[in-house]
Amino acid sequence: MSGNGGIIGPNNTITCGQAEKITAITATGPGTITTQACTTQIQTLIVAGGGSGGRNMAGGGGAGGVRCLTLCVSGSTPYAAVIGAGGATVTSPPGSGNAGTDTTLTIGCTTYTSEGGGAGGPIGACNVGGDGGSGGGAHGNTSCATRAGGSGNTPAQPCNQGNAGGGVGAPYPGAPAGAGRAAGAGGGGAGGVGGSRDGGACKAGGAGGAGIPISSTYPGVPVAGVGGGGGGGAMADGPVGAIGPAGPHGGGAGGTNGTPATTGTTNTGGGGGGGSSTGSPSDYDGYAGGSGVVIVKELEVAAGAPGVWSMNTVYDYVKQGVWPT
Repeated sequence: MSGNGGIIGPNNTITCGQAEKITAITATGPGTITTQACTTQIQTLIVAGGGSGGRNMAGGGGAGGVRCLTLCVSGSTPYAAVIGAGGATVTSPPGSGNAGTDTTLTIGCTTYTSEGGGAGGPIGACNVGGDGGSGGGAHGNTSCATRAGGSGNTPAQPCNQGNAGGGVGAPYPGAPAGAGRAAGAGGGGAGGVGGSRDGGACKAGGAGGAGIPISSTYPGVPVAGVGGGGGGGAMADGPVGAIGPAGPHGGGAGGTNGTPATTGTTNTGGGGGGGSSTGSPSDYDGYAGGSGVVIVKELEVAAGAPGVWSMNTVYDYVKQGVWPT
């Protein structure tokens, strides 16, 4: 009999138990995550490095790809992760941004990859934003009819890892000569496309695409959200254009005359801001993307225990001749 007057029931297997655990690998380069003994499944967020903005009235960098996966694993096992770096700051012509670096997580024989963010488009004829996890924004200074933002989710993954960068349209009807110039477009983000510009009316840089919040799903991690796109650089011919706003959750802002662009936030995969059309050398520069991160959540596992039958339950089973085995 048990200590409370019941009778020990059929033997149940006593299962392993453990508390929820969230681990983040934040240092750029290789690292490992070792699971707890009872873990058989994880929820993971894999974020690549963001692209940098282009130089001189340029597009913002695209955010690094963001993948949210549920994967089967083994307990007490190390798994390899490689954290991608953000694309480097651009300080000289021709001024194309730099793509971010991929982030990977290897489980057994399978490697899961998030693609680096696309480069912000540079100055020059018909330059467009680079493709990537999210695409870079197009450059504003060109006589081409239109300039496209880079494509997101490139190479394609089954679940979308990002969005396209903003484009720059043809000069508006009745535009004055030389109106093919516009501010740079915004880089794409994990949660939205980058802001586009028309072909002459917009002096303000395009907004970076929004990222996604993660703090409620992964409490205690170093950042509140990931995957914001970089803002486009302003056009400062005549009245100074406004900066392209940073994409929420990690994007950098674009630059304008007297205000340099800003970098993507570390461990968010945020795209860097595009450079302005005028100002000091630093105002022209396209700024770096933010590095990526791998976050792993191991869910709480409740331990099992032997069943205990109350005396009334035992009496009913015996009377009915249906004592369980």
